Amino acid sequence: MRKVGLFFLITLIKWFSFSELPAQSPKVPNIILIMSDDQGWGDLGNRHEHLQTPNLDEMTRNGLEFTRFYAAAPVCSPTRGSMLTGRHPYRYGIFYANSGHLPPSEVTLPEVLKENGYLTGHFGKWHLGIMDKYVIEGNRGGKAENQKHFSPPWTNGYDVCFATESKVPTWDPMINPPQEVSGSNKKQKDGDSFGVYYWEGDGKIATSNLDGDDSRVIMDRVLPFIEKAEQNNQPFFTTIWFHTPHSPVVAGEKYRKMYAEYSLDHQHYYGSITAMDEQIGRLRTKLRELEIHENTLIWFCSDNGPAARGGGPGLENGGRQQGSNGGLRGMKGTLYEGGIRVPGIIEWPEIITKPVQTDFPSVTSDILPTILELLNLELPKGVDLDGRSIGSILKGEKITKRNSPIGFQSRFRGNEFKVWMEDNLKLVHIVKEDSWELYDLEKDPFEKNPIQQQFPDQTEKMKAALLQWIDQTNTLNQKN
Repeated sequence: MRKVGLFFLITLIKWFSFSELPAQSPKVPNIILIMSDDQGWGDLGNRHEHLQTPNLDEMTRNGLEFTRFYAAAPVCSPTRGSMLTGRHPYRYGIFYANSGHLPPSEVTLPEVLKENGYLTGHFGKWHLGIMDKYVIEGNRGGKAENQKHFSPPWTNGYDVCFATESKVPTWDPMINPPQEVSGSNKKQKDGDSFGVYYWEGDGKIATSNLDGDDSRVIMDRVLPFIEKAEQNNQPFFTTIWFHTPHSPVVAGEKYRKMYAEYSLDHQHYYGSITAMDEQIGRLRTKLRELEIHENTLIWFCSDNGPAARGGGPGLENGGRQQGSNGGLRGMKGTLYEGGIRVPGIIEWPEIITKPVQTDFPSVTSDILPTILELLNLELPKGVDLDGRSIGSILKGEKITKRNSPIGFQSRFRGNEFKVWMEDNLKLVHIVKEDSWELYDLEKDPFEKNPIQQQFPDQTEKMKAALLQWIDQTNTLNQKN
């Protein structure tokens, strides 16, 4: 058993002392963490001229919307690990997509919650290790050199699983789209198997209800999971990690017609996001039908910025990757704002009773410490977190300064990037060129005017802090 302090559910209920929690609520909250894939900061209906996301927009009108929410990395696998551990992925060896795995030594959020009475489930993309050592599939599965990366959801604290190792088409997820579609499997013929499976457990491959919109396929598994937990009067924790709008981007005819006036590439991209948004609406409707929506926390974000330039008619580069970074600098793979600043929304009707928009900088590594604080749970001593709890913001406190830095490290196209962020100040280190750039994001959110020459002392101070943090993360990483 992992080194996690055990608490019985009855103890949780007795000692759950959330100061803003109404006295009539006897239950700990249900927790849903939703993550989209390659959805840019500008890919929300309330920020986009054409895109329709009515359910996500309603969540922003009901809950807490971050204007500065960050993925811990500019690519998917590292960010996903940060959400489950509260730690930067370099601490345990996930440097990029399709690299490393979630090690057994890491304490994960589903493990902690499962040991404290929650039913836990993961649905959608996993991307934190291979699902089977011998079945050839996905990017790494079944290859001898990758057997050491076996780390599926069911070995990391999840009771229920419906997950893929890596990407799938956003429509007919098991079928290879035409070769001209970016991200299609070039080793497979059009219409054949895409070469990835949905796994339901050790050696268990899903074989039915796998047609049509991939987000709907995922949600068809989520809703029975929630119903089961409610029937058993058990709190639930679930991660719903959609593949949308990662390539191969394919939208059904119904959703393409909604954007008929735009190019086919835009129809597919916008349509896939609207289809995902529809399933988020379906989830919220089910919570209301079960009368548990008030006591359910939903946290939505993306895993990184958009994969290619796009965002409006006439911007044809990027093929079906027509994401919007909202005018920010950079895209997926970079540590400029466009690569890591992503949509961030929390809806929790019982606690967040009126719409709030915050400029407080938060990151996916904050999710674990926030939830543990809300539940009065602690990690074992000796576990170094990179995230911090933002529970006070959920409780309505007006806080704009984080007063604790956020560090980033990433590798991209033969180069390494390091970032140290202290509230509005952001220091960017491009390793190959050994260049250092300082930006004031409050005055210059698009990172056009570096100011390191005007503020050499501040630059050197932040540089020293960044290098110290890098040394800590790299040292810890060598132990795994």
